[in-house]
Amino acid sequence: MLAALSRIDIMIRMLALAVLLASIVPATGDARPIAQTISNIGIFLLFFLNGVRLSRAEIVKGMGNARFLIAITVWCYGMMSLAGLALYWLGAHVLPPLVALGMLFLGTLPSTVQSAAAYTSMARGNVASSVVTAALLNILGVFIAAPIFAWLSGGAFVELGLDGLTKLFLILILPFALGQLLQNRLSGWLATRKSLIGWMDRTAISIAVYVAFSGAVEQDFWGKLDIAGWGWVMALLCALLVFAYAGSWALSGLLRLDYADRISFMFAGAHKSVATGAPLALVMFSPEVAGLILVPLLIYHLLQLVVSAPIANRLAARQD
Repeated sequence: MLAALSRIDIMIRMLALAVLLASIVPATGDARPIAQTISNIGIFLLFFLNGVRLSRAEIVKGMGNARFLIAITVWCYGMMSLAGLALYWLGAHVLPPLVALGMLFLGTLPSTVQSAAAYTSMARGNVASSVVTAALLNILGVFIAAPIFAWLSGGAFVELGLDGLTKLFLILILPFALGQLLQNRLSGWLATRKSLIGWMDRTAISIAVYVAFSGAVEQDFWGKLDIAGWGWVMALLCALLVFAYAGSWALSGLLRLDYADRISFMFAGAHKSVATGAPLALVMFSPEVAGLILVPLLIYHLLQLVVSAPIANRLAARQD
């Protein structure tokens, strides 16, 4: 049993623990503002570290492959957002409104960095391109994911007025900019403490999920989705997975990218980032809303890891 658990991705285990803890001991009442403050500090630190780690040379290099970058941006924020909108419309008839809205939120999010690069490497794709592309998509996502979601949802449950934009700037954009400014001083220090930084990243994301799910539990989340509801969630997310992988692979073929770049394009185009999604949801929405909206993202994150390994192995075998 313990051996089986040890093979599960550490981030999945921490997210599951955060959801379990929120279900048993949710942060409600007077504890909520304290937990929210701790989460905001963690999110600030997370985006600060992202700013330090992504070198400006890599950003410039990524910008140089304009055809690849423009296509993956259009796919990630255009086609995937429209796919999320379609699932939102379908889910609105069979799911609780906020869970259905989470399908749209999922579609508007950027790609992962770590897992997309890991599976690209496993499939013998262009790892450097994958890392830079996913990182640039995450930077761009901080600026455009929220407006795209607000526009496609008709402003449902999110108000991007002055207060909302200020909060986005202070918690997400400002720390990233500070990280870029202090990059020369801190990048060497971070390079020698990769394990510690990795745990800090995972902890910040897990705290954000815990606070969000605490709000959902307070709204009787577990009573809102019956077996049929969970079946619909899984069916819609599996449909999105098929569209994401098949569509991004087909588009990369139409662009006549070489095989290594097609692999990079597919994983960057199909993966969705809980590292950006969970903090962004907690900044954009109140915890009781964010918890329900995050349900599709958390399940999709697990599913993308499950299906990526056999896909990567098959792509690598084809090259042999």
